[in-house]
Amino acid sequence: MSRAESTTHVLYLHGFRSSPGSAKSRMMAERIARVHPAVTWWCPQLPMSPRQAMALVQQGVCDWPRERMAVIGSSLGGFYATWLAEQSTAKAVLLNPAVHAARDLATQGGEHAAWHDPTQRLVFEPGFVDELRDLACGGPTQPERYYLLAAKGDEVLDWREMVARYPGVRLQLLEASDHGISDFADHIDTVMRFLNLA
Repeated sequence: MSRAESTTHVLYLHGFRSSPGSAKSRMMAERIARVHPAVTWWCPQLPMSPRQAMALVQQGVCDWPRERMAVIGSSLGGFYATWLAEQSTAKAVLLNPAVHAARDLATQGGEHAAWHDPTQRLVFEPGFVDELRDLACGGPTQPERYYLLAAKGDEVLDWREMVARYPGVRLQLLEASDHGISDFADHIDTVMRFLNLA
């Protein structure tokens, strides 16, 4: 990708019960602001409803140049990022993405505490599982637009399902790490190179 085609807009989608306050989101926001201050960065707090979450995102990026935008998604955010990337020509960085979101969250109906603010209560309604099914899509139609960071030490999701879901993409497989990729600082440079920021 030439400098003229470099990424100018970056969207970050957090995971289930997470928030813009996640360590990876804050790390990316700080790096982009410091090194690429001209790049537009947006990490919205996503509603628990998948349909509402994607409506919010689509409205928020409706004026963004699709050929110069990228979306980063962690866990459930990776599932969302895949759907969004397949609707456009955006690049996608997937961090331990949820592959079978409807299956995995089918048992999570009810009230939950937010990860970064336990006083905040989040309600995942049973009907949201159907909304996740509606967002499911096939394999990446343009694998070269995807970068997958998958940790074998993920205690929540199976890295083998991630690798099988995204054939042909640029892959970084971590031998250990964890679901939150607590060693993300060791990998952020690779993510930044893939994004090719303006």
